[in-house]
Amino acid sequence: MMKHNLIEDWMNRGIIRDEKLIDAFLSIPREEFILKKYLNESYGDYPLPIGYEQTISQPTTVMLMIEALELKKNDRVLEIGAGSGYCAAIISKLAKEVITTEIVPELAKFAKDNLKKANINNVNVIESDGSQGYEKEAPYDKIMFTAACPKIPEHLAPQLKNNGIILAPVGDFFGQKMIKCVKKNNNLDCISLGYFTFVPLKGKFGFK
Repeated sequence: MMKHNLIEDWMNRGIIRDEKLIDAFLSIPREEFILKKYLNESYGDYPLPIGYEQTISQPTTVMLMIEALELKKNDRVLEIGAGSGYCAAIISKLAKEVITTEIVPELAKFAKDNLKKANINNVNVIESDGSQGYEKEAPYDKIMFTAACPKIPEHLAPQLKNNGIILAPVGDFFGQKMIKCVKKNNNLDCISLGYFTFVPLKGKFGFK
């Protein structure tokens, strides 16, 4: 599948309507964020392995998650699970700054190298246990998990601004619900956006 085929499919199905998000997708070469042996599958609408038991999510999932964040140009975003850096790259085109954490040292370097090749300067890759958030740069306008959580860690709520959004796939190893929470008066008001499957979150508040 080619890049324009994905966009045509999203338009036909009416699932991605944000033109700025489509433009961001067009501006980021997914082929620069995957392993060379999968280059001919760059725009297949499915996850691809990036090593260390991790994957780059399928394009449709990436787009649905980013659209759910309701990004604004002055937003500061915390992404938990940098992976190859692809999702942060798209977010970088729609937000002011992205802090993305990665617990696997080799993938943190992979993400940094990929973002540098793509000339993206407003993403900061932090090698750390993202399940704990990243208090040093808090509070954030938006927080997004790119790995499955047993639950949304309660300690992340203070790292999110009021009226901010936190998005996470919550469930077990076999499937999760995408949970979107809006922080109102220091409480999280949450809804489900449907079923997804992600690799499990690692770290202190991930799966044991």
